Amino acid sequence: MRRSDSARRISEINDSCQTATSFFVENIKLLAKKMFDGANGSHDWDHTTRVCMLSKHIGSAEGSDMDVLLIATYLHDIGRCFQDESGGAVCHAEKGAQMAWPIIKDLPLSESQKENIIHCIRSHRFRGNHAPKTLEAKVLFDADKLDAIGAVGVARAFLFAGEVGARLHSPEISIEDSIPYSKDDTGFREFMVKLSSIKDRIQTKTGRKMAEKRHDFMKRFFRCFLEEYEGKR
Repeated sequence: MRRSDSARRISEINDSCQTATSFFVENIKLLAKKMFDGANGSHDWDHTTRVCMLSKHIGSAEGSDMDVLLIATYLHDIGRCFQDESGGAVCHAEKGAQMAWPIIKDLPLSESQKENIIHCIRSHRFRGNHAPKTLEAKVLFDADKLDAIGAVGVARAFLFAGEVGARLHSPEISIEDSIPYSKDDTGFREFMVKLSSIKDRIQTKTGRKMAEKRHDFMKRFFRCFLEEYEGKR
């Protein structure tokens, strides 16, 4: 076989593999999307879509295994409804990892890739018990957290507060005494207990650059929010 013929054949094989890969990743996407029917707006399919765009951006820059990363991203919040229904008693990352295994176990991936997908899902939660250890897990963690800060993050914080029936603000209740999934689980509370510290937990160089601007926006927003709430401006 001539060198040109050999090179063309290798190219055809690579194109065929890429097509097969795209096919099963797309199938996972379609399956995952159906699992978000009726989901709360703060953690619905739109959130997953935004996290996916962030994962692609960060993952490409950091050199991630994109098959692992995209599958994990599409599945990362499939257990969220169980956490919401339980008032926070169920960890959605742990539940999602359990739910994901039957979905991915027969995919044409290596065992290490499948294990990595499960690890990505299990370790993506900010308040979880598992730290992201692989590059793909760190990228998913960052993408998910970036969607929790900045302008979108502020909007989601108040959206979630509305979902649990929280007030606009509870200034007479200290943050330490406020209870999750209660009327005092406000957007400002979420900023104080979680969003304000996300910037320092970002794992990748690319993610850290993006987090700085989003963090600064939130600080300005909540400073104005409190001044307006108190009638000072």
